[in-house]
Parts: sequence; C-alpha cells; structure tokens
Amino acid sequence: MDPVTAVAAAGVALVVKGALESAGQEAGRSGWNGGARLIERIRTRFRGDSAAEAALVEVTRAPDDESAQQALERTLAAHMLLDRGFEDEVRRMVDEAVAAQGKGAQVNAALIKNSQVFNEKVEIKGDWNIS
Repeated sequence: MDPVTAVAAAGVALVVKGALESAGQEAGRSGWNGGARLIERIRTRFRGDSAAEAALVEVTRAPDDESAQQALERTLAAHMLLDRGFEDEVRRMVDEAVAAQGKGAQVNAALIKNSQVFNEKVEIKGDWNIS
C-alpha cells in the first residue's frame, strides 16, 4: 500500500470513528478528539466537488457501510494527491491519533477491518481465554 493510500485509509477510519462518536455510540473511548476536526477539514476541502461531498456525507450517515468507506478512501486519496498541503494536514491528524493511541486510546477492530496488517509469527504462552 503506498503512503498516500495508507494515510487515506487511516483518515477514513478516523472519519468513521468521529461519526460514531458524534452519534454517541463510541463517546469517551478514545484519548483523541480530532475526529470531528478531521471531518470538518475534509468537508472544507471537498466543498464544491459534489461527488466528494456525497462520499463524506454517506460515511458520516452510515459509518458501517464498507462500500461508502472505500469510496471515501479513493476520493480522499485523490484530493491528497492533488493538494500536498491538504495531504500534510491529514497526515498530521492521523499522526496525532496514533500518538493519542499510545496514551491509552483503544483501537476498535470494526473501524479498521479493511486495513491490511502484516505481522510476524505470534506465540502465546500461559492461559488463553476468549469470551
């Protein structure tokens, strides 16, 4: 995955998180409050591009809709490629979210289920309980 696509995917995950938080479904679960700020920045950048605006509205209306998330990811990546300053802003907001995660924020797998993760072998010792 190229860097712009990775940042766009992370940005969409944060938009989804922000949409869920604003709906009260995930409030208080994160140490990072930038979801609404990121949504507003993207909304400002998309202004005048009706397809892009519609992609953002669809994700904020239905955060669990995977096809809407993918459409927003493609649109966000395209806008980031066209505007280096915008790309830097989104990247900075994603970095802030990652930093907040290190300060006790939780990652919700439902938000990143479309992300590709590459891990080494995992070994578990001791008791293992799954509930």
